[in-house]
Amino acid sequence: MKTITRTLFPLFLLAAAPLSAAASGFALTEQNGDGLGNAYAGQAASAQDASTIFFNPAGMTLLPDRQLVLGVNAIRPSIKFSGTVTPAVGGSQGGDAGSWNLTGNVYYAWHVSQNLSLGVGVGSPFGLKTDYSPDWVGRYQAIKSELRTVALNPALAWKVNDQLSLGAGLSVEWIDAQLSNAILPLAPNSLATLKGSDTGLGYNLGLLWQLTPATRVGLAYRSKIHHRLKGTLSVENFAFLPSGPAQAEITLPDTASLSLFHRLNARWDLLADVTWTGWSSFKTLTVTYANGAPISSTPENWRDTWRYSLGANYHWSQALTLRIGTAYDQAPVSDAYRTPRIPDNDRVWAAAGLQYRFSPANAADVGYAHLFVKNTPINNTAGSTLLTGSYSNAVDILSVQYTHNF
Repeated sequence: MKTITRTLFPLFLLAAAPLSAAASGFALTEQNGDGLGNAYAGQAASAQDASTIFFNPAGMTLLPDRQLVLGVNAIRPSIKFSGTVTPAVGGSQGGDAGSWNLTGNVYYAWHVSQNLSLGVGVGSPFGLKTDYSPDWVGRYQAIKSELRTVALNPALAWKVNDQLSLGAGLSVEWIDAQLSNAILPLAPNSLATLKGSDTGLGYNLGLLWQLTPATRVGLAYRSKIHHRLKGTLSVENFAFLPSGPAQAEITLPDTASLSLFHRLNARWDLLADVTWTGWSSFKTLTVTYANGAPISSTPENWRDTWRYSLGANYHWSQALTLRIGTAYDQAPVSDAYRTPRIPDNDRVWAAAGLQYRFSPANAADVGYAHLFVKNTPINNTAGSTLLTGSYSNAVDILSVQYTHNF
């Protein structure tokens, strides 16, 4: 038990590390290492390991008696602005607002009986970090934006018969956020920093249907989680905006996925997925003092999105499996409401990976993906300034995973 604790503790710390969103908005699809090689195609149907706790808990009925999965993901967005601000306040273009960040995943699943399986997972469903140079031209709209989540996800699965399995789980989600920006050009050394945190509760449901011995379909749903973040507003060099206890509310979106896994032959597996995300729950970011007095209100008006992915596995040998995948990921942000905190746009994934099985009990996965992000214009007014220009964005992701069957 001490050995397992020493192994898991660093992964819990990684799960709470600063993150940079790789999926659209600030969602994090990176909930395992082996799925990355397929661009996360078919994850609600493949049930390849205990990470199915997140993607579709019903998939636990297909796993070995007991299984442990440990994963680490390195995410590197590149976020570069080019443009002007009105009125001219001077400053740089902000540098690269993205940087390398690590996040981790831990899953453990076991069969309680022939038909009942239990499991628990820890991961980060959402995350964001953009960090500009303090002197950049858009500093009156944003300097640093950071959001971290850690979710504990206990789950169970029931095998109804040889064709149908059902699953359900709880999600206990902790969120921590920090936002900073200069306040007004008339107060050039002013700075406002908002920090807050909260814990919310949600759930996830799943269904796995074995259509034929070679084909199965997965349907999964994760609920919205509402957070009321409480913390402090710290103000420097601006007497008209006092420091003090503050709060903000945000509803993180629900998702629904339909996935297909098909064993074409002894060598090839085909995977496909369609995922809907209810980003329209993010209408306005309103910040108030603890007594309800207003501080700021930013219209977001995000829209629901769709993600489409295709993937394939090639079983080179009994020990080695090769993976490829691609995805198209819609952004929830329209041109009219894009801000420098989340300069998001549609993206295309190109991914590859491999799994090597050292023995029936041990396997390692490595995956890599590059995300091509559409050219991103911005024309945003905030902080008494108009920021006009465009972003050149891209994302690189590298994941490793270890799986152990007991």
